Amino acid sequence: MTYSTLRYVDARLLKEWIHDEKEVAILDVREHGQYGEDHLFFAVSLPYSELELHLGRLVPRTGTRVVVYGDRSTEHAVQASARAMERLGYSNVHILKGGIEAWKEAGFVSFAGVNLPSKTFGEIAEHIYDTPRISASDLHALLNDSRQKVLIVDGRPVPEYRKMNIPGAICCPNGELALRIGELAPDPDTTIVVNCAGRTRSIIGAQTLINLGIPNKVYALENGTQGWYLADLPLEHKSNRLYPADVSKEDLDALRARSQALSRRFDIPVVDAGTVESWLRDETRSVFLCDVRTDEEHAQGDLPPIVQHAPGGQLIQATDQYVGVRKAGIVLCDTDGIRAPVVASWLKQLGWSVFLLEDTEGLRNLPAPARYEPELKHTHVLQADRLPEFLAQNPDAIVLDARPSLKFREASIAGARWMTRPNVAEALAGQSDRSAVLLGQGKDRLSLLAHELEANGFTDIHLCVVGDDFPQAAGLRVVPQEHMPDESCIDYLFFVHDRHDGNKAAARKYLEWETNLVSQIDERERSTFVIGH
Repeated sequence: MTYSTLRYVDARLLKEWIHDEKEVAILDVREHGQYGEDHLFFAVSLPYSELELHLGRLVPRTGTRVVVYGDRSTEHAVQASARAMERLGYSNVHILKGGIEAWKEAGFVSFAGVNLPSKTFGEIAEHIYDTPRISASDLHALLNDSRQKVLIVDGRPVPEYRKMNIPGAICCPNGELALRIGELAPDPDTTIVVNCAGRTRSIIGAQTLINLGIPNKVYALENGTQGWYLADLPLEHKSNRLYPADVSKEDLDALRARSQALSRRFDIPVVDAGTVESWLRDETRSVFLCDVRTDEEHAQGDLPPIVQHAPGGQLIQATDQYVGVRKAGIVLCDTDGIRAPVVASWLKQLGWSVFLLEDTEGLRNLPAPARYEPELKHTHVLQADRLPEFLAQNPDAIVLDARPSLKFREASIAGARWMTRPNVAEALAGQSDRSAVLLGQGKDRLSLLAHELEANGFTDIHLCVVGDDFPQAAGLRVVPQEHMPDESCIDYLFFVHDRHDGNKAAARKYLEWETNLVSQIDERERSTFVIGH
């Protein structure tokens, strides 16, 4: 595709596309830090540095109407992304003319932060449902009242829980609540408080239990662990109190009936594998198959690769990380008929067309999604233990450290410079006659960087995958790179990044940002959500 064939769409037409009835994928192809500082409400982050690695998962149908955008300083990456998509067979790709600046000049709002639709939805859901909430100080008093039976459930994924948690809290991600809450709180007189780090998952977790009709009193912890910390109450760290792995078989039928009642309440359709297979062959519609179970269950490999692992709580909280096409269909599956209906009830309220898969057995013969591997003609693999020898023999080689920028800033080997794919053309102009060594922790992403170097004329590239102990274990001189300014760390989102690390001002700013989301969206964005039945 030559420059003259690039197709552009202006901001006002894109706004109409967002709200019409046809599918559209809005892809922000800047690096994650750039995206997180300022982006469209319904945009999906898909950085050019890893575009082809996730494109097929987020936009599986090549005929999908796609709009890619960035800002005026990233136009090269935007155009390169559009060309890359067309090389892969995507036939309906457009660029937002003038980027995000033109979007704002047209009078439309842009947003900081991540997972905007889901977090905004949570704020609206709390208001419509009038979800009961409890402040940190009131919860602290309740915990110190010997007459009260209280269970604190942390609705976040296990790694987030282990970073910090309310003292005594047990980790049970929101997507697991329908299956496991009875094991955690068998006594109906136990008061249950659901928390997260901020607001959304506390609200959704608590309201999930209320919607299921459990007999217990249920509250969302207002402002989560940040609210607790701002009340000058201590947090725990590296806790290991997790939900029970097993659920009594005698309880499964009752749990299933409760979830199915919720499914009927929200009118969630059930489909069989044959229907799903026909949808996947339909060139006019996008369908996402999602397994909402735990990491351990999905890892058993009992579902074909075309079924994406999307833990239920996170699929609600961060839908844009799993589904890249607005107005697409989402088909959910589990193996118990308990968790998927609950997740579906929330996705439908978020505005998605969602379905429950009747039986996973019929999916066995579905083909695996294609895996992208760039064709590399001038790239060789260099084993990490041979790196010192290679650099000694090739002292003029360019050493490019492609690890996350903050890792590079901590330390790298002497002479290395940080590099990411969109920076190649400008940063390495006129140097293609030199050998290049690429250092990183993942071969797939390094391969894309190598492909970019080849496209810019490099003919001697060496790809070296390093471990977590790099650079200290490299056997080379290690130097700190603290001179690298924040504005160069385009892959890292600095927006209130230290709100969980002792910065109370950042925590207050984040909570203010989250509670103000609803006031920033327009009526057409608001009407996407259909909350409460």
